Amino acid sequence: MTSTCATGEHDKHDVFAELCPCRGLLDLIANKWTTLAVGALENGPLRFGALQRHMEGISPKVLTQTLRRMEDAGLLTRTVYPAVPLHVEYELTPLGASLILPLRGLRDWAETHLHDLTI
Repeated sequence: MTSTCATGEHDKHDVFAELCPCRGLLDLIANKWTTLAVGALENGPLRFGALQRHMEGISPKVLTQTLRRMEDAGLLTRTVYPAVPLHVEYELTPLGASLILPLRGLRDWAETHLHDLTI
């Protein structure tokens, strides 16, 4: 995948352009599990098990994949504490925290308008 958009410029992006690298980012942040993970982590770091309990219905495999994608994108940090058993915490980075309000708005809209839709 190229890092330029239809304009050919690196600093001008258009998510509607087929080759825009922003589409991958949009795919990550618009994912329901990412949206829920940001909401779960908005009050501070959590361990894997606490995240899984908070995000009902997510499998350990999908949670692991979601957290890895978010970490790779710079949205959260994974801190390993040397203990027996191993203690791992996940926390939003400042960039990840910048998603709290927009994604909270999306979650609130979904809860408010669910009954208005025909899905």
